[in-house]
Amino acid sequence: MNHTPISRDSAPARTDTGPRPVVRLKPKAEARAIRHGFPWVYADELVTDRRTQKLAPGTLAVLEDGDRRAMGLVTVNPNSKIICRMLDQDPATQIDQPWLEARLARAFAMRDRLYDAPFYRLIHAEADGLPGVVIDRFGDTAVIQPNAAWAESHIDALAAALTAVTGVKNILKNGTGRARSLEGLAEETTVLQGTIDGPIPVPMNGATYMADLISGQKTGLFFDQRPNHAFAARLSKGARVLDVFSHVGGFGLAALAGGAASVLAVDGSAPALKLAEQGAEASGFADRFTTRQGDAFAVLEALAAEGAQFDVIICDPPAFAPAKPALVAGLRAYERVARLAAPLLAPGGYLGLCSCSHAADLSAFRNASGRGIGRAGRRGQLIYTGHAGPDHPMLPQLAESGYLKALFYRLDG
Repeated sequence: MNHTPISRDSAPARTDTGPRPVVRLKPKAEARAIRHGFPWVYADELVTDRRTQKLAPGTLAVLEDGDRRAMGLVTVNPNSKIICRMLDQDPATQIDQPWLEARLARAFAMRDRLYDAPFYRLIHAEADGLPGVVIDRFGDTAVIQPNAAWAESHIDALAAALTAVTGVKNILKNGTGRARSLEGLAEETTVLQGTIDGPIPVPMNGATYMADLISGQKTGLFFDQRPNHAFAARLSKGARVLDVFSHVGGFGLAALAGGAASVLAVDGSAPALKLAEQGAEASGFADRFTTRQGDAFAVLEALAAEGAQFDVIICDPPAFAPAKPALVAGLRAYERVARLAAPLLAPGGYLGLCSCSHAADLSAFRNASGRGIGRAGRRGQLIYTGHAGPDHPMLPQLAESGYLKALFYRLDG
C-alpha cells in the first residue's frame, strides 16, 4: 500500500489556474433545471464537438446555455454519461484549497451540531456541494471516496482541506466501486496521511461497531441506517431478532442495545460476521449474539425448514437495482426477500425491509415488499417509513441522493 503523508504546509495552495475551456448546452437542453439546482449535464444534452471530446476527464470548464450565457463552473468528463457536474454557479471561481475548505466547513458545522461524537458521513457528494465525493469520518480518521475525475485530480488539496477543517490525523483514499468505473477511474486504496492499523471501534445507538476501513465494504461502515437502527432497537426489547444481510451487525447490535433476548446475524461474508462478533464482544452482548454465514435466500429457506421463529426480522440487502436496467430483476429480488422472511415471523411480530437502490423509488419498493408479504400469506400494517440520517442529506433537485428506504411492518398471524 502506498503511504504518502500530506501536511498542511506542503499542500498546494492552488489547483486551478489558466484560461478555461467553454462547453455549451444544446439549444433544446433544459437549462432552467440546471439554473434551479440540478447538478448534472448528461452527454446527450451537451454540444460534444471534437474540442469537447478531447478534454481530459476532470477538466474544469465554463458551462454556457444554448444562447451562450454563462451558467457556472463545471467539471467535464467526456467518457461519462454524466458529462458535466456543476461545481459553482460563479464561472470565475477558483477550485483550490480555500474553496474546498469552505465547502467542508459548511458540512462540518451541521454534523458537529447534530452528533455528540465525530462518527458520521461528513460529505454526501452533490448534496454537500462536492459532486462525486464521499467522506466518512471515524473519529481521528477519515475515508475519502473520490468517485469523480475532478476529485481524483484534486485529491491532495482535498485531503489538506479536510485536515485543516476537522483536524483528522489519518486519511484513507478508498478508490473502489462501481461509481469510479463509470468515470473511467482506476481502483486503488491508499493511505494518504497517518496510519490505519486495524478495525476502528464506532459507538452508535448504544452499541460498538467495528469498522474495517481498508478491507471492508464501501468505507467500512454504513452510517446511513443509524435512525432506522434506532427504530428497530425500540421494537426489540425481549425479542428474538433475525438480522439478514447483517454486514458488521448493523441492526442486530442495535437490537441488542435495545434489550433483545437474542440476535442471529446472517451474511455471506465471513470477515463481516467476524467484525460483527467483535462488535458484540466489545458491546458486552456476546452471550446473546450468534452468526450464520451463507447466501441469505438459502439461509431463509433453511430457517423455514427448521421451523425457526422470530419476533423481529430485519433484511437490509445490497442494492438489487443499482440502475434502471436492473430495476425489474431488482424488484423481484426485494419481493422474494419479503416472501421468504414473512413466514419466519411470529404473530404480531415486526418485519423491517430495506432498499438502497437508486433505481427503485419508495413506491416501487413498497409495492414489491407488499407483494412478497402477501404471497407469504401474511397481512399487516406498515408502521414506519425511514430514510437515511441527516448526515446523508438529500439534494431536492436530485432524486438519486435520497436512495435509502426502510419499511417496518407489524404482521398478523
